[in-house]
Amino acid sequence: MSSIPSLLRDRIAATPEAEAYRTPSGDGWTSLSWRATGERVRELALGLAALGAGPDRRVSILCSTRLEWILCDLAVLSTGAATTTIYPSNTAAECAFVVNDSGTSIVIAENDDQVAKLRSVQKELPDVTQVIVIDGTASDDGWVIKLDDVPGKAAAEADYDAMVDAIGEADLATLIYTSGTTGRPKGVELTHDNWLYAASAVRELNLITSDDLHFLWLPLSHSFGKLLEVVMIDIGTPTAIDGRLDRIADNLGALQPSFMAAAPRIFEKIHNTVAATQQREGGAKLKIFNWARKTGVRVVRARQHGAPIPLTTKIEYAIADRLVFSKLRARFGGRIRYFISGAAPLSQDIAEFFDAAGLTILEGYGLTESSAGSFLNRPANVKFGSVGQPLPGTEVRIADDGEILIGGRGIMRGYHGLPEETAEALEDGWLHTGDIGELDDQGRLTITDRKKELIKTSGGKYVAPTHLEGRIKAACPYLSHVFVHGDRRNFCTALMTLDMDVTRPWAEAQGLPTDPEELRAHPRMREEVQKAVDQVNADQASYATIKKFSILSQDFAVETGELTPSLKVKRKAVEERYGETLDSFYDGQA
Repeated sequence: MSSIPSLLRDRIAATPEAEAYRTPSGDGWTSLSWRATGERVRELALGLAALGAGPDRRVSILCSTRLEWILCDLAVLSTGAATTTIYPSNTAAECAFVVNDSGTSIVIAENDDQVAKLRSVQKELPDVTQVIVIDGTASDDGWVIKLDDVPGKAAAEADYDAMVDAIGEADLATLIYTSGTTGRPKGVELTHDNWLYAASAVRELNLITSDDLHFLWLPLSHSFGKLLEVVMIDIGTPTAIDGRLDRIADNLGALQPSFMAAAPRIFEKIHNTVAATQQREGGAKLKIFNWARKTGVRVVRARQHGAPIPLTTKIEYAIADRLVFSKLRARFGGRIRYFISGAAPLSQDIAEFFDAAGLTILEGYGLTESSAGSFLNRPANVKFGSVGQPLPGTEVRIADDGEILIGGRGIMRGYHGLPEETAEALEDGWLHTGDIGELDDQGRLTITDRKKELIKTSGGKYVAPTHLEGRIKAACPYLSHVFVHGDRRNFCTALMTLDMDVTRPWAEAQGLPTDPEELRAHPRMREEVQKAVDQVNADQASYATIKKFSILSQDFAVETGELTPSLKVKRKAVEERYGETLDSFYDGQA
């Protein structure tokens, strides 16, 4: 096996009639077998080859998470070409940059809206010979054709096999552009072998089987989503696909999956919704919920430390489970064995809450440059606050300054067209992650912060902002984002944004204004946020406490530039946009 298409071919031969994918159809779901998947990929691959896709060529996919994304990706790879991923939330200018920098000649776009972006910059895309639209209309000038009209589908099976056989493990498979929290996005070159290694390493852990049902909503433009695509082919696990964020909760209940991966923001949202609902109802329900939570966390922490759990606590926990936690599990379909979290740090408070509810979150860690997966907590050896042990075959070192260095087959080939940046990132044969961390005696990694994001106060003290941000969000269910500031300042401050989906029902019940601009300044709202800040400040060193904060009227968003498409905060963008507010915290300070 030397490529992802050959992996797919082996999967089809092993389990041709087993379910591969499940996709929304009307009010229900439609299944696709591995054999049917292979037929659709083969036909599309031959059509793409007729349009010029092949070795040393690039095909960009500009589409949200859906079945067609995976089919197109596998078809592109089958021609010997490489897939360039583009987030559907990218602007026209951002799309043009990725298309041109990658050398893309064919773009597969989801719909007419995405085509319109390309049309608006068409003169800047001289190398694009064809745009293929999945749900949309063809153009009179032939530049845009429909996916169903891709030519060349009648070519012989042998032609497809010959294309696949010619692909080598060192050939480029994917170009994924870093989200650019700082500076210009860089195209990360990942080979077929990078992905095959990552998938085999996950398989070796025996966490996932072909009897599981995987629910996939993560952006396939992101390396985490792409890793899951390849893992499921390797193991033969069926995947239900629906990238609509507003459908996650309903889909979990309807599909009853056994596992799902997500970014921490999703788990925060679920936690905050549950907590806010209980606070809004108040009375006996709130008392029972708070008691159940404290009981559950007490059990979780005892397990974490290997301490015995008294019989009385076991009985209390059983009651808490029946009254509270079992109902929460039922909302997620009742079959979840565990969640997997990655892409950003997960608050330990959130992890403990879910574990108490019998919904363990296995936090992992990796970079686009390491094929997304490098570390993962194991179910029998979970340490909350850590990202677990390295995947089999991944090597790790901690540099003298605390930076995490990673080695192994999952490490990228380099940054596209950027030899100096590549040499810097892969100095001495190790990937320099830019993250600071430490290993425990069992080889589990704890990440303390980004090397470039550590705050150094004017007093010379270092503060890890993401740790504080996660804890404050966990302490106040009404918050969507927290941004801690204080680099080269004499104390730390914070910007807060409200999660209005959670906050609005509470505000209505309290008789408070529901307009974010009015609500953010209301004494009752500030009181709720201040309680969370005080709670977190209580166990922090003085220099790491939040002295002042401001609640913003508008949440951070991808569209307004404060978040990356994978929902990470762009720190520089926030500091630039809200510079006056941040500066005002320090008025009159030396």
